[in-house]
Amino acid sequence: MSLLEMKNIKKSFSGVPVLKGVDLTVEKGEIHALLGENGAGKSTLMNIVTGTIDFDDGSINFDGEVLKNITVKRSEEKGIAFVHQELNLFNDLRVFENIYINKELTNSFGKLKKKEMIRNSEKLFEELGVNIDPTEMVENLKMGEKQLLEISKALFFDAKLLILDEPTTSLTNEEVEHLFKIVKDLKKKGISFIFISHKMPEIFEYCDAYTVFRNGEYVGSGKIADTNPAEVTKLMVGHASNSGELYRERKSGEEVLKLENLSGKGFRNINMSVKKGEIVGLTGLQGSGSSELLQSLFGVSPITSGGIKVKGQEYKNLTTHKSMKAGIGLLPANRKENSVIPDMTIVENMYLAEQVLSAGHFNINKKKEKENYNNYKQQINIKAESPDDGILSLSGGNQQKVFMARWLNTGADILLFDNPTQGIDVGAKEEIYKLILKLSESGKTILVNTLEIPELQKVADRCVIFYNGEIIKTLAHDEIEEHTVMMYSTNSL
Repeated sequence: MSLLEMKNIKKSFSGVPVLKGVDLTVEKGEIHALLGENGAGKSTLMNIVTGTIDFDDGSINFDGEVLKNITVKRSEEKGIAFVHQELNLFNDLRVFENIYINKELTNSFGKLKKKEMIRNSEKLFEELGVNIDPTEMVENLKMGEKQLLEISKALFFDAKLLILDEPTTSLTNEEVEHLFKIVKDLKKKGISFIFISHKMPEIFEYCDAYTVFRNGEYVGSGKIADTNPAEVTKLMVGHASNSGELYRERKSGEEVLKLENLSGKGFRNINMSVKKGEIVGLTGLQGSGSSELLQSLFGVSPITSGGIKVKGQEYKNLTTHKSMKAGIGLLPANRKENSVIPDMTIVENMYLAEQVLSAGHFNINKKKEKENYNNYKQQINIKAESPDDGILSLSGGNQQKVFMARWLNTGADILLFDNPTQGIDVGAKEEIYKLILKLSESGKTILVNTLEIPELQKVADRCVIFYNGEIIKTLAHDEIEEHTVMMYSTNSL
């Protein structure tokens, strides 16, 4: 019997359709995998059923009742809980206080019934087989314990459907097994789950059914027992994308970057050799380790073990300043949060890194700064009126060009580009690809991390695929194909 039926759900933002009449049906006591690449519409649909956003058209039936005008409170009252990848816990409160947040038990005088809340929490954990002290501060819990606490919170108030968004990303294998033991026990009691994940081994081991979205459209569903990882992956990515005509072979020079058994936050045992003028693509699922590696190479997070050689010189305890002095520059993934200084002008944003390196100089030569900016404006085709205009006056693509110029202005010759075309329109993307190739031909060495495989087809000499913090496969340029990359990224091969 169906617990949730969503039919022909449509949703647009500012006139742009993000859900184009999708369907989803989840049975009672079922673990249902909701699959699709980033941007496929999975999160939007889940935000609709949990009342975070409204939908434009379609129908929703939950546990035999048609749901309209859904709010977060009404969704919770009906028994729908969303356990987000970014956990919604208060670290500075105790476990039982998190469970009872906004639902505290009080006596007739308004005083908290702490002992009763603690006893109830203990009983809940005992029933679930969860070994967590209700009086412990949440900040002291392991990631796996926090994940179980989130699920326990939902179940404490009679959730009938739990939506788990990438719940195993930060868990160890032992914690994953423990999590799914609890999920399977709850399934026997008739509780249903929507499992959002890209990890094929987990999907095929634990899930009963699946639904696949692609580009905001429903493309297929069925029983897990009737399919295989290759078929599901093909549904997710569709036909292989055209690699385009941008890529061209180039000669590379001597080794300029060598990583030996490198480990740090989010990655481990990385071995890689990169030559001058080479473009190396990095990819993998969100949190697989590729972005984290770039951050550590730029000194944002520490290296815990292994060695780094830059142009033959060995480095330990890299800091951001040491990386900059070594000729390394980073375009972070989130341009808005980590690159843009909104109160500064275009030229001030461009010159920021150079001013850090030349901090010992007492004077800023504004005339020279503008001359250099105008040179880069011509070289990389920055479309802007005046260097004194605010950085926010530029489009996303032109902002990104300014930040590329920021590092070229320091003389950086190893460029780390983390999702460089994120939030940029198609035309601007093509310009960025051309610029990456042009920079490599001038001798710059570039590591590009991206979740978009067609980007790697257009610029990368080879593709390094990460899974669960480690390099799982390296593909030559002519082997980069979306289906193949997805299979390795989800450990389906």
